[in-house]
Amino acid sequence: MELIPVIVLLLSFIFFISIGTPVAWSIALSSLLTIITSIPGLPAVTTIAQRMGTGLDSFALLAIPFFILSGQLMTHGGIADRLIGFAKTLVGAFPGGLALINIIAAMLMGAIAGSAMASASAMGTILGPEMEKEGYSKEYGAAVNITSATIGLVIPPSNVLIVYSLASGGVSIAALFLAGYIPGLLTGLFLMIVAAIWAKRKGYKTAGTSSLREVMSTFIIAFPSLLLLVIVIGGIVAGFFTATEASAIAVLYTFLLGMIYKEIQFKDLPKILLESSKTSAIVMLLIAASMSMSWILSYENIPQNLSDLLLSISDNKIIILLIINLLLLFVGIFMDMTPAVLIFTPIFLPVVKSLGIDPIQFGIIMVLNLCIGLCTPPVGSVLFVGIGIAKTSIEKVIKPLLPLFAAMIVALMLITFFPQLTLWLPNLFGFN
Repeated sequence: MELIPVIVLLLSFIFFISIGTPVAWSIALSSLLTIITSIPGLPAVTTIAQRMGTGLDSFALLAIPFFILSGQLMTHGGIADRLIGFAKTLVGAFPGGLALINIIAAMLMGAIAGSAMASASAMGTILGPEMEKEGYSKEYGAAVNITSATIGLVIPPSNVLIVYSLASGGVSIAALFLAGYIPGLLTGLFLMIVAAIWAKRKGYKTAGTSSLREVMSTFIIAFPSLLLLVIVIGGIVAGFFTATEASAIAVLYTFLLGMIYKEIQFKDLPKILLESSKTSAIVMLLIAASMSMSWILSYENIPQNLSDLLLSISDNKIIILLIINLLLLFVGIFMDMTPAVLIFTPIFLPVVKSLGIDPIQFGIIMVLNLCIGLCTPPVGSVLFVGIGIAKTSIEKVIKPLLPLFAAMIVALMLITFFPQLTLWLPNLFGFN
């Protein structure tokens, strides 16, 4: 392996991040400095610019701004309140009832909105004060909110799975969406078990028992919101429309739903569109910069060399998967999810393919790994949203976060070493 490009890439990226340069520009600038070690300056600048431009030239990527817009419409459309009401009737009577409500509502909100930050913001704002009023510590409430908000990135529709499909060279988006259900629900279940045990030990109150009539009543109220999942995923799997077309349908459906609920008015649209545009611009810039770095890695043969290095350590599937999991957990601490998927998929995917691991399964493993990274300092965006809303600090949240981290890692290990947890649904629908 030629060491100079690798050293330049790593040191320059660390330098730019350490001086506070935004992640997207850190990636683009370190990519530029790396290619300058191989070709002259002007062609290097032109090449990086071209790669950033062509990296966004993908029909599948159109789904991301549409799903972001539908998520913003949901956040403003009163959907979170209805999902919380439904979750409250399901698990309110169990130990730590409000914490369990937070987890279920965050899973539903994250899945429907496709945004961990939107879920953390909505759940923290609505449920945080209620949990504190019922005697829950704000640190425990924040920890539950932070970890549960990320599960919606595994449960479809998920922008990150669309990005993985692009980075992997075309793994079916429909298959990835189906593959995310069981791992997402399993992770949520483990979080609920830990949250219930913690709440039981601390003596936190339950939210009260609900009658069957109340369950059905809240379900009917939440049903139009839940129906979006059926329309989007059902339409993609049945072949009625692509993921991109489904995202446009999601925008139309959520806008009409917000109007029916009378939570969204025409005067609100400029603000919603502006917020969606800002978020989309940030995500797209990250994707463009990351695609340039992915090209640099390929140009310097770094993925092939790292693949050979990993396989020289061991040809045991379990050992290699453990190493990759550890590396991804480490990467997730320092890098945002979208660039991490785009940069490290081309590096690790050839390795796992050579060991006979399905790319669909590996996509879910990678996303769940990086979801854990969203909850960890110093870059964990969901962590900072959660503690900001709860008005607490990282130091105080760490203690209740640790057992929830452990629950997510146990779920990750099960998904890693039991492929059918991920592949059963895609195989059932013919995505072999």
